[in-house]
Amino acid sequence: MQKRKIPMRKCIVSREMKPKKEMVRIVKNKDGDVSVDPTGKKNGRGAYISLDTSLVKQAKDKKLFNQTLDAQVDDSFYDELIEYIDYKKARMEIENEQ
Repeated sequence: MQKRKIPMRKCIVSREMKPKKEMVRIVKNKDGDVSVDPTGKKNGRGAYISLDTSLVKQAKDKKLFNQTLDAQVDDSFYDELIEYIDYKKARMEIENEQ
């Protein structure tokens, strides 16, 4: 059986290449709205960040999503992103236990 190729993406904060499943995609659509893309398939300009809340805080301090996506990102978005990352980590832990 052939091994499947694992898609890799680069984190905009740490600049590390990691498997796509270990990252969160943030997308800016045509209207300029920035949102979390849980499926990784929404239309628009995307950027990836690792599943690490400290990296989200660094991105907030440096306004990396504003620069990368060329959009105004609200501070409340970062809180939403931290909640999503905590949820995603909990899901991954449950899946690994089974």
